Amino acid sequence: MTPEVLFVCVHNAGRSQMAAALLDHHAGGRVIVRSAGSAPADTINPAVRQVMAEIGIDLSREQPKLLTTDAVQASDVVITMGCGDACPVFPGKRYLDWQVPDPAGKSADEVRPIRDEIDARVRALLARLVPEPTV
Repeated sequence: MTPEVLFVCVHNAGRSQMAAALLDHHAGGRVIVRSAGSAPADTINPAVRQVMAEIGIDLSREQPKLLTTDAVQASDVVITMGCGDACPVFPGKRYLDWQVPDPAGKSADEVRPIRDEIDARVRALLARLVPEPTV
């Protein structure tokens, strides 16, 4: 069974978009990844697009999406990133809350360390969700 992960933040324009793109990139199809926001912005943060492009991940076609109950119900792991109580909670789901700075209003230089922190968390999560086969 392929694990399903949902990243949630308020605007789905920064942290959750970076986390979803990084997990999708590193998982190579081994995890189904979604992101959403409780109050989605109109567009993804330009500094977020820039720092992701610097590492070869293109967010130009991505748009912030509204958090739905269906997305939460379909997920095995729900990772909140500063959405507070806006995320619906369902029994039997695994919830993690990642306290990561919000990139809103920050320059690319300020967003890079946030991207790198999210990347480290995503890699650790992936190792737990889909352990590498031992040879």
